[in-house]
Amino acid sequence: MSVRSTPKQNFLLAAMPPAEYKRFAGKLKSAKMLLGMTVYEANVPLKYAYFPTSSVISMVSEMANGDTAEIAVTGNEGMVGTPLAMGGSTASNRAVVQCAGTAYRTTARELAKELDHNGALRNLTLHYTQALMTQMAQTVVCNRHHPVAQQLCRWLLLSLDRLPTNVVLMTDGLVANMLGLRLRGVMTAAGKLQSEGLIKYYRGRITVLDRPRMEKRACACYRIVRNEELRLLPQKSGKAS
Repeated sequence: MSVRSTPKQNFLLAAMPPAEYKRFAGKLKSAKMLLGMTVYEANVPLKYAYFPTSSVISMVSEMANGDTAEIAVTGNEGMVGTPLAMGGSTASNRAVVQCAGTAYRTTARELAKELDHNGALRNLTLHYTQALMTQMAQTVVCNRHHPVAQQLCRWLLLSLDRLPTNVVLMTDGLVANMLGLRLRGVMTAAGKLQSEGLIKYYRGRITVLDRPRMEKRACACYRIVRNEELRLLPQKSGKAS
């Protein structure tokens, strides 16, 4: 039996005071987020801001030769379209649905109006943007300095933080594209984690079997990002920042 999606499944929206939430909720529309769907393109005016509820969205940087790498991931802890909250109108990266689900969206114009009158939403989006910047910076460090297996652990843990289960539906080819790595390297790393009893991988379905051990196996990058989310974001601390 499926659970009906509501805007309050997004923790930024749920943290708003009741009056502000009621006003803003009227400007939100449910959107189906399909696996692999492009949410927005780089350097193209953003039409909408999205607040994921059960979907996970990857911010992906694309090189001139077509190579890609994930620079951050967003789920029900935040929003997609943070440049709009900072007064911008475009993003330098592309956003792609990593895990299918739902989100709530509002137009760029409606978001701008709400931010002008809703101090709670403005503070929440600014805090989220700060946490997102930490994640982006740490992703660069991780991709440059750490082994593939540790990068994969970090990526899986960040995904699990934004999902209701311990299962990530993603082929190794898509994982390789997200991490900007060779397919063979990702397959070798996944095989190693499976042999260690941390995951079970079968036909694009990655099941994390032992999260505590995976956290120990991951590099410090995951914990740095997680701690910043615990400090700044409402669902991590149990209250609005």
